[in-house]
Amino acid sequence: MQSTQMTNYLVMSLAFTSGFIIMCVELLGGRILSPYFGSSIYVWGSVITIFMLALSIGYLLGGRWSLNNPNLARYSTFFLVAAVALIPTILWGDAIMDQIFLHVEDPRYGSLIASAIIFFVPTVILGMVSPYSVRLLVENREHSGQVAGRLYFVSTAGSALGTLATSFYLVLWFEVNSILISAALVLTACGGIAQFWHHFRTEESEAGSNLQTPAVKESAI
Repeated sequence: MQSTQMTNYLVMSLAFTSGFIIMCVELLGGRILSPYFGSSIYVWGSVITIFMLALSIGYLLGGRWSLNNPNLARYSTFFLVAAVALIPTILWGDAIMDQIFLHVEDPRYGSLIASAIIFFVPTVILGMVSPYSVRLLVENREHSGQVAGRLYFVSTAGSALGTLATSFYLVLWFEVNSILISAALVLTACGGIAQFWHHFRTEESEAGSNLQTPAVKESAI
C-alpha cells in the first residue's frame, strides 16, 4: 500500500515537472524567435498555436498508448525522448533560425515555421505525459474523474509556476541555452527516476510472489 502511494506521488511530481518545463520552453520560444522576427503579436500567436496544436496531438497519442499495459518503464521514455528532442534546439537553434529567416522574412509565416520546426516534436512528447499519468493513477472507473481532475490541477500548477519562474527570474539570470540544457537534464533525471522505480516495484512484486509460493504449497499438502 505504501509503495503504491509512493508511486502515485512520483507520477504527480513528474506531471508537475512536465507542466513546468512545457511553459518554460514556450516562453523561451519567444526569446529565441525575437532577434529574427521581433516580439509582436504575430510571433507570440505562432508560438502559442504550435504549442497548443502539439499538446493536443500529445494528449491524443498519450491517451491511446496508455490503453496498452501502462507502466512506469514506458512512462519514463516520454521524459527521456523529450530531453533528446531538445538537443537540436540547443545545438543548432541559431543555424535553423538563420536559414528560416533567409527564406521567409514575413514575421507571421517565418515565426510559425520556426516554431513548428524547433518546438513541435518535444512539445508533442511532453503532451503525452498527462493522459498517461491519469491512466497510471486510476485504479477503478468510479474515481477516474477525481484522479484526472487532481492530475490536471497538479500539471497546470506546474505550468503556472514554470511561467512565473521563467519570465520573472530564469531569463534574467541565465542564457536561453543554459535554461534549455537544464530542462533537458531535468527531463533525463525524471526519466531515470521513473525507470528506477519501475524496476524496484517489479523486484518487490517478484519477491512477494516468491514468499507466497511456499505457503501455497504447504496449504495444498
